[in-house]
Amino acid sequence: MRREAAILSGGPAAGLRVTVTGRPPVLQVAWPCEVESADEQSPRVVALYVYRRTSFAPEEPLRYGFDAASP
Repeated sequence: MRREAAILSGGPAAGLRVTVTGRPPVLQVAWPCEVESADEQSPRVVALYVYRRTSFAPEEPLRYGFDAASP
């Protein structure tokens, strides 16, 4: 499969450039959250953001837009 450049627009990862394989329709971005009692036994907490492909043209970079309605 071919690797392609992609750019994320909107949301917390706006402007982030990534390389994707296979033109996935959705990308998930995990953003770490601070935990008050951070020690070795504390759970790791991340916020999950969803980006959906908005460009279907054959040229690069592919574009993915922030989906604010996704959990």
